[in-house]
Amino acid sequence: MCSMASTSSHGVPYYGSLSDAKPFIKNGVKATITKTPEKPPKEKPGKEGRGKAFKQIVAALIVNLGTINTGMAFGFSATALPQLKSGNSTMTITESEASWIASLSAVGTPIGCILSGYLMDNIGRRRTLIFTEVPLIIGWIIISFAQNVVMIYIGRLLVGLGSGMVGAPARVYTCEVSQPHLRGMLGAMASVGVSTGVLIQYIIGSATSWNILAGVSAIVPIISLLGMFVLPETPNYLLTQDKTEKAEKSLSKLRGSTCNLNDEIQKMISFKEKNHVEPLKSTREIVKALLAPSTLKPFGILALYFFIYQWCGVNTITFYAVEVFEASGATLDKYSLTISMGVLRVIFTVVGCILCRRCGRRPLTFVSSLGCGTAMVVLSVYLYYVQYWKDNNLPPQYSWIPVASIYLFMIFCTLGFLIVPWIMIGEVYPTQVRGIVGGLTTCVAHMSIFTVVKTFPLLKHSLNDYGTFGLYGALSLAGTAFFYVFLPETKGKTLQEIEDYFSGRIKSLSGKNTQTEIA
Repeated sequence: MCSMASTSSHGVPYYGSLSDAKPFIKNGVKATITKTPEKPPKEKPGKEGRGKAFKQIVAALIVNLGTINTGMAFGFSATALPQLKSGNSTMTITESEASWIASLSAVGTPIGCILSGYLMDNIGRRRTLIFTEVPLIIGWIIISFAQNVVMIYIGRLLVGLGSGMVGAPARVYTCEVSQPHLRGMLGAMASVGVSTGVLIQYIIGSATSWNILAGVSAIVPIISLLGMFVLPETPNYLLTQDKTEKAEKSLSKLRGSTCNLNDEIQKMISFKEKNHVEPLKSTREIVKALLAPSTLKPFGILALYFFIYQWCGVNTITFYAVEVFEASGATLDKYSLTISMGVLRVIFTVVGCILCRRCGRRPLTFVSSLGCGTAMVVLSVYLYYVQYWKDNNLPPQYSWIPVASIYLFMIFCTLGFLIVPWIMIGEVYPTQVRGIVGGLTTCVAHMSIFTVVKTFPLLKHSLNDYGTFGLYGALSLAGTAFFYVFLPETKGKTLQEIEDYFSGRIKSLSGKNTQTEIA
């Protein structure tokens, strides 16, 4: 149907709107009709400008080699002490000396945590990681060539010091050089390293002598030391030192040619300028930064996170695994069950790394708190019946239940508790004090480990086995409410967004954020 022609004020015929006008001829030449070009399809969100994942994975692997030593420090005494206490040993030790060998590494660990935090903010993440390998190498060599128990004491102190020093800088370095889509998975490598270190000591220690085991253990920090000379300092730290050119070179080395380097470095620079991120020189400046809400809020959350996850009973199971299996009435060999539990821990730590990238921090934490709490309650109920059967001279029944409970407990714990808080150490703190607060947080974590392991014999005496594990289960289940209310989801968020959230500059880390500048 044609439109009716009308006449404009200038006498020119007009045929409806431009949208339904037909091509016309002017001076015998057809007018050129140009179509509005269609908009190109949008790229998938998050894919554009990403760096090469391989480069970031290699950097994280090298950095986290040092965390294997933490697991090695835990596992060494489990295999070495039985050999040293046997009559065939060239160096026989007493029960008192054995307890010192086992515990002295824990004495050095908190000192190392605080020291590495100070060094990270003053000499950089990379140099601190290089420095941490020195006491580890010296400590293992001293133990390997020990002629008396005092030499073993000194070696264990140095190994504990180095193990405490490596935790925070390894996690901070990994998180600062990783892009948001990889940060969760790569940050969890430290937990894989610890679990692997424990398993290595179990396997090698069962096949060789304690001094050869110590000598072999020195290989790991040596390889880690050599690897750190290849890696650059983190761009975040270099920018705090006003070394913009070096930060650009570092980012280029860590991202490769596929990344939009200019965009990423400009975001870092603008964040630094907007928030006046400068090196803290005086004690007053450091104290002020430590007492700021952007520091205290995440520190409080992580300190309570570590307390809850330690008091779910994980290191009680790890340190006293043989005793727990024996008390549970399990009929299988206690040592085989312990080693298989170590293997299970390594496997599900790797699974947790993958899930941390896909699922986020909050869901995995809920899996751990609910799963660990339920498994401990089931174990507690079974141990109550074990006590009843013993008192009435009855044979234990359904002996698979405690084994299944402990294995499920370790799986649930590994998927969230053993990974998430360690990743968040490198994510949630302000750039200026990320080193020192990261060190303080790892110190708090190790102090929580000490309290739960040290009090286990006392709780057993006061509450019996079933009461102790019931307490662990109740605390884990109660922790779910705390995590639901206070734990933020940091998956896929940049370190700048996370810092903005804890500073109050943005209202939440979920979806669309409303910027609220602080005067």
